[in-house]
Amino acid sequence: MQEQQKSGSGFNHMRFKLSFGRMVEMAAEMGMDNPLFRCHDRAAKATTSIDGREYINFSTYDYLDINTHPRITQAVTEACQRYGTSAGASRLVGGERPPHRKLEESLAKFYEVEDCIVYVSGHATNVSTLGFLFGKKDGIFHDGLAHNSLLQGARLSGAQRFSYNHNDCDALEKMLEEKRRDCKHAVIVTEGLFSMDGNIPDLPRIIQLKKKYDCMLLVDEAHSLGILGKSGHGVREYFNLAPNDVDMWMSTLSKTLCGCGGFIAGSRELVEFLKYGSPGFVYSVGMPPIIAEACSTALDILLSEPERVKKIQDISQYFLHYAHEKGLDTGAAQGYAVIPVIIGNSWVTGFLSQQLFQRGIYVMPISFPAVKEGTARLRFFISAAHTEEHVRKTLDAVCEELPKAQELVRSYQQSHPDVFTDL
Repeated sequence: MQEQQKSGSGFNHMRFKLSFGRMVEMAAEMGMDNPLFRCHDRAAKATTSIDGREYINFSTYDYLDINTHPRITQAVTEACQRYGTSAGASRLVGGERPPHRKLEESLAKFYEVEDCIVYVSGHATNVSTLGFLFGKKDGIFHDGLAHNSLLQGARLSGAQRFSYNHNDCDALEKMLEEKRRDCKHAVIVTEGLFSMDGNIPDLPRIIQLKKKYDCMLLVDEAHSLGILGKSGHGVREYFNLAPNDVDMWMSTLSKTLCGCGGFIAGSRELVEFLKYGSPGFVYSVGMPPIIAEACSTALDILLSEPERVKKIQDISQYFLHYAHEKGLDTGAAQGYAVIPVIIGNSWVTGFLSQQLFQRGIYVMPISFPAVKEGTARLRFFISAAHTEEHVRKTLDAVCEELPKAQELVRSYQQSHPDVFTDL
């Protein structure tokens, strides 16, 4: 057994240990509970239940408070009775069901483009699309804070990868001037609303650069679909853009549309090419029909109940302004669904999250490697179901508990100077 562990064929725990795993072990030595993988007793809404206790919840993607909507429950029940819980095969060879096309047609209509392809995973949508469409002679120009799925897709493609400073269009143009001529095909990759900082890119300027330098453009709307724009049509409505100014509208189905999976909406030619070749679609079982039905119904609710969009925009702005009143650092957040409170020190952030949990407030700490060292934060996901009372109670508690967390970490550092030298 010892010989096997020393060889390359065995799993060496120390060699492959993840950064998150190391963080959890070190935190345990400091007396911090593991905040990861807590099990919720029911649907996580503006409040949730963990081990029978009620918490104000800021860790759900249910932005428009649509999950558990009676229309979805009924639609899913009927779809389950007819189609079961599995597509049974890749859609290419026997897993195609009417709910799949219904969802794709609805999303294409929503974006005012020709067609749409739905993948079984949001992460795999970006990985498989970028990995399949681009190759070693091409170039992928991506925002420095692009989501992991976009980075992994870029790596898989084998294309040249160019990362420009976050939301810095001048840096992007300089990079395009220097590097675009060396690439056969090129794509610019950005997000509609950034998942860590909660800010919006200058998409009109990016579109100008896309046209000037003959690039494709992929916009990941995982956190902006249903959130931005008066009616929730996303960053396109926010800036009043033409639908075809973006080649690939991407989003997940797990947030506003409270299902699971992802999609690419664009030209019919592009979608057909992906459907016959993208590995994450061709070689994966089809999305469960009941999930497709749930997402279609959620999209209908978004369109028929626009007051939900106004609610999340209003409560998000209230959160942002109240945080500023309390002197909290929200970074570049613009007050749409995702708002960080930046603490800086990873260990202080972890203890602060734990202390809030003890006070009945559930918000997750985000630290390295998910964000840069020194920018650890509590990341708040806002829901249309949150109230001003939820916000005040939570941010008041943050202000009360932050000095305690800072003192706890200082004391531990003084008594264990050789253990956590990077604190």
